Amino acid sequence: MSSEANCPFCRLDPVEAMLENELAFAFPDGFPVTLGHTLVVPKRHVASFFEVSPEERAAIFDLVGRVRQLLLEKHAPDAFNIGINDGVAAGQTVPHLHIHLIPRYAGDTDDPRGGVRWIMPVKAPYWKRDER
Repeated sequence: MSSEANCPFCRLDPVEAMLENELAFAFPDGFPVTLGHTLVVPKRHVASFFEVSPEERAAIFDLVGRVRQLLLEKHAPDAFNIGINDGVAAGQTVPHLHIHLIPRYAGDTDDPRGGVRWIMPVKAPYWKRDER
């Protein structure tokens, strides 16, 4: 994983932030999967959710809630996925904790059941086990 000097989130211009508080900020995802896909990150360079302080954790989730409200007003999504890829084996590609807040819209996928479970496609459709 790269160092703080190479971290794209540490190099962001503060004017790019949609919202911020003392310990965290939110900005649009550079590769959004839906309209309004937003990242919430701590200002301190830290790779894992499990390394943030209780104060940072509270600040991060404060912004998740505030961004949700902003997205509801701006884009009127029907639901949200909230995700953290914590570690390389979990798919984390930027070694700075970031929480994905992904607005979901009715009809944006054929069948949204299972949500984040689709990281393991073979196990995702648990409701089909009863159909066998």
